[in-house]
Formats: sequence, structure tokens, C-alpha cells
Amino acid sequence: MKSIKIRLALLTFIEFAVWGAYLTSLGSYLSNVGLQGSIGLFYAVQGIVSMFMPALIGIIADRWIPAQRTLSLCHLLAGAFMIAAGVYGMSAGNSPEFGTLFALYSISVAFFMPTIGLHNSVAYTALDKAGMDAVKHFPPVRVFGTVGFIVAMLFVNFTGFQNTYAQLVTSGVLSLVMVVYALTMPNCPVNNRKISGGFVEVFGLKAFALFKQKQMAVFFIFSMLLGVSLQITNGFANPFIQAFGKIPEYANDWGVNNANALISLSQMSETLCILLIPFFLKRFGIKIVMLMSMVAWALRFGFFGIGNPGEGVWLFILSMIVYGIAFDFFNISGSLYVDSKTNASMRSSAQGLFMLMTNGVGATIGTLGAQVVIDRFVNSQTENEAIISGWHVSWLIFAGYALVIAILFMFIFNDRDSSRPLDAAGTVDAVSPEGMINE
Repeated sequence: MKSIKIRLALLTFIEFAVWGAYLTSLGSYLSNVGLQGSIGLFYAVQGIVSMFMPALIGIIADRWIPAQRTLSLCHLLAGAFMIAAGVYGMSAGNSPEFGTLFALYSISVAFFMPTIGLHNSVAYTALDKAGMDAVKHFPPVRVFGTVGFIVAMLFVNFTGFQNTYAQLVTSGVLSLVMVVYALTMPNCPVNNRKISGGFVEVFGLKAFALFKQKQMAVFFIFSMLLGVSLQITNGFANPFIQAFGKIPEYANDWGVNNANALISLSQMSETLCILLIPFFLKRFGIKIVMLMSMVAWALRFGFFGIGNPGEGVWLFILSMIVYGIAFDFFNISGSLYVDSKTNASMRSSAQGLFMLMTNGVGATIGTLGAQVVIDRFVNSQTENEAIISGWHVSWLIFAGYALVIAILFMFIFNDRDSSRPLDAAGTVDAVSPEGMINE
């Protein structure tokens, strides 16, 4: 039992280190090469591909290729194209063409985004085979993903890669490491029974039948609405903090010159908050946990809206601290909740659907919407003081949105229905599996 947890911890470490190498610093690189107006597009593409790639790849893992092998194959393609994007950035210097860089990056992201759900499926299956409760044992394993993310962030920060193409190469190399390691994971079963239900059955689209159950439909809709918040700080927090460097009062502040290291406090908070998930889920249930996440997102943005890296740096630090609750209590608790409500035959498909609603539809709307707001209040300005003022207005707008969603969720969502898992037809299974969340 201990051995499998160690193996899964390393798998999770590498999985999220791949993402951490560029996710919070890509905006700064794009700003440095004159593509600051395209930051929203680069982050939105993660959402766009998440609308279909995780679900499609999840179906392949459910039906034809075991999840651990699918995970390896996806990292092979993601890593190759991310390295290609980095090499192109190196050759293009300070003036890369948007089309070429965006195309290479987008193909890489298209194959990386499904790996998050695949990683979850591999981990849940391995824990099930070891007779371990996923709700109890997965969060401590998932902590190592955040550790990997932090290590990658700090690496690109202190090497100076946070402002260059080298962050993309770093991510690609880590993906290639994952290609080999994923193949050492326990085999995940596939459902290779004869398919006789037409297009919907063949392509595993019955995962969408979960929407027939009111409780799950409302949950997925609010997951989408909250997913709007997911990529905003990833794309814009680093350029925001570094923008203070053009004001003499803040130019020499440590945080301005080490924005990625400052932002890494968010992931450190995430590491601690993951460990709280089993207690909060079992003590308060999914509604309170999700509500706490929504309020935390409002605070996350609000503290950015009134802080600065000088005398107001403590507000930045508070923003980093509440991020742990904002992200974990939504993303990881939501994943566990979906796993508890579906049976093994559609586990990967259901995780893919959750990714579609959050990192797909929600994150796409969020990053494109955020770019519009920032273009209006930040990129339209020419004076440094006006630019900072525009950033503050933008963050407060984002905070207001998160707060409205929290209020609506509090009155609309309830989880009083049966806690037993749903099958591919959206009906309740007779037997509850290990890892069930008992409300």
C-alpha cells in the first residue's frame, strides 16, 4: 500500500511540474516579445481544447487503450510540440510570429489537457486495486502535484526562464520524462464489451446523461461558472506584478523582480489546503466546500485589486494564501465528487466531462473575457500610474463576478439526493464503490 502511494506521488509530481513550468509565467514571456494583447488567447486555448480533448481521450482510455498508456502517449505528443514551440521562440528572438508560436503551443496543450483527467483515473484505479479509499488517500498523493508545480515555478523564476522561451523547453522535457514513467503504473481496465447502441454509445457520450440528474446538472453548470476564474491569475498575475517595476517607488521590490516566486506562495497554500479536503468534505459536504471556494476566489481577486508590492504586499500575500482554498476546494473536491457519483465503466469519461465544463467552457469564457476587461482598463493606457490603476479596477471586476456566483450557488444548489454512483444511463447503481463520499 505504501509503495503504490509513493509511486503515485512521483507520477503526480511530474504531471504538475510539466504545467508549472509555464502556466504562471507565460504571460510575462508574451509581454516581453510584444504579444501582450494575445495573452488571453494563449490561455483560452487551454479551455478551447478542454471542451473536447479530455472527453475524447477519456473515451479512448475507457474503451480501447488503458489509461496509463494513453497518458504516456499524450505526454509524448505534448512534450514534442512544446519543445518545438520553445525552439521556435529561441530562433525568433524578440519578434516571434503569433501564428507559428500559437499553433505549436496549441497542439501541445491539446494533448496535455487530457492528461490531468487521465492522471486522476490512473490514480483512482491504482488506489482501488490496493483497496484504499480515494477520498482519504488521494489528497495526500495530490499534494505532490502541487509540490512539483512549485518546484517548476521556482526553477524558471531563479533561472530567469520566466521571461523567456526556455520555460517552454523545460515543460517539454518534463513531459518526455512522464512518457516513460506513466508506463510503469498499474494497468487500468478498459470496457471492451461489444458496442450496440449507435453513435452515442460508441463514442462514450452517455457521460452527458449525467445532466439528466438535476443535482449533477446544477453541479456541472456551477462548475463551469466557477471555472471562469481558473486561468485569470495564471495568465495575468505575473504581468500585473511586474508592471509595478516601471514605477520608481516599487522598481527594486523583491516581489516585482521575482513575481513567479511570489506567486508560488499560492501553490504552497494549495499544498496545505489539499490535506484539509477529506475533513471538510466529510464534515460539511460538497455544497459548503464549493461555496468556500467561490468566496475564496472573490478574495483572491479582491486582494490583488487593492494591494501593491510595497506597503500593500501583505494583501498580495493574503491573496496567495486564499488561493489554496479557491483552487483545491473546487478542482480536487469536484473531481472526487464526480468520481463518487459515477461507476467504474465511465470514470474517465466523467472526469473528462468535468474538465470540459471547468477548464473547457468556463476557462475559455473567463480568459477571453478577462482579456477584454484588461484591454479596456490596462492596455489602453499609456501612463504607468494609469496602467496600475487599470489593473486594480480589473481585479475588482473579477472579484465581483466570483461573489455573485457564490450567492447564486448558495440558494440554488443542494446535494440531498442519493449519494450512490450513477451509471452510463444516468441512473443510480445498486452498490456504492469504495471511495464514496457520504453526505
